[in-house]
Amino acid sequence: MSVDNCKMLDLPRFSDPRGSLTFIENRNHIPFDIKRIYYLYNVPFGFERGDHAHRDLQQLIVAISGNFDVLLDDGKFKKWFHLACPYQGLYVCPMIWRQLTNFSPGAVCLVLASRLFDEKDYYRDYDEFLSARGVIE
Repeated sequence: MSVDNCKMLDLPRFSDPRGSLTFIENRNHIPFDIKRIYYLYNVPFGFERGDHAHRDLQQLIVAISGNFDVLLDDGKFKKWFHLACPYQGLYVCPMIWRQLTNFSPGAVCLVLASRLFDEKDYYRDYDEFLSARGVIE
């Protein structure tokens, strides 16, 4: 997997004078079944979230409110994404290091995950991640 496998996905959006609605369905709008949902909020300006990779977990990251940046890194290439629309999500495949930063005031980051929480699925040390990717020995 590389950062090129990660991409922005347009989600269904319906709007009328009463407001807008977006929904996400398993394997219809995203390439995995949703096993876990969580969200980040009240992230102070200047702080970062993420700073890890997953062995097998896939994610869809959505800026439900406000905006923030996501840096994806496969060990060889890095790619920045700016998330600011609740009707778009960033698909992140396994074995990609991620860093979420530059949260605007009031930003809410929704994450849909393909697996339940499992600490064994995480790479929390960047050098260990690079070694697993075969970038360093």
